Amino acid sequence: MSPPIHDGTLRTLDERIHKLEELQHRVVSCEKCPRLRSYCAQIAQTKRRAYRDWDYWGRPVPSFGDPQARVLIVGLAPAAHGANRTGRMFTGDRSGDFLYRVLFDTGFASQPVASSRDDGMELRRAYITAVVRCAPPANKPSRAEIANCRAYLESELDLLADVRVIVALGRVAFDVLLSVFRDRGVIGSRRKFEFGHGAIHQLG
Repeated sequence: MSPPIHDGTLRTLDERIHKLEELQHRVVSCEKCPRLRSYCAQIAQTKRRAYRDWDYWGRPVPSFGDPQARVLIVGLAPAAHGANRTGRMFTGDRSGDFLYRVLFDTGFASQPVASSRDDGMELRRAYITAVVRCAPPANKPSRAEIANCRAYLESELDLLADVRVIVALGRVAFDVLLSVFRDRGVIGSRRKFEFGHGAIHQLG
């Protein structure tokens, strides 16, 4: 997907960086979804045996990457013992192991392995976010929980003004993005945009 999504009102990079930082502070302090907040806190206390020495993050997970990103990667939600543990998107789980290796091999990441939020990982021209910022039970957020998080994603779409390619990881992320683009008038209908692994769609 490659939509024209920003409105041009944020003109300087410094201003966009500041707004992104403010947004991530709001994400981390979010309490909109009691079920998710309770679940994340519970997981942070009980832990998985392999990570019993970890101090779990246990809060909403902020997005991560280069404010001048050309590629935006949108996942579903943090994993209970992945990003909910480490505090960084796609860090500490198998999906992240694959993703960061691919990003490194294609020049978008500074290193092939992501293990913690202070491991020195940097993204170049790429940014990673999710449609839900808290780990959901059984990896299945409710429609209301997805709706509660949508404003954060929309703000990121506005602030990441250099994005030209969006990679939707999974059906839920794909559907949420299409809903945003339809509501913004970027697309007229969702019908011609079919989800498929490796599918490419041109917007605008």
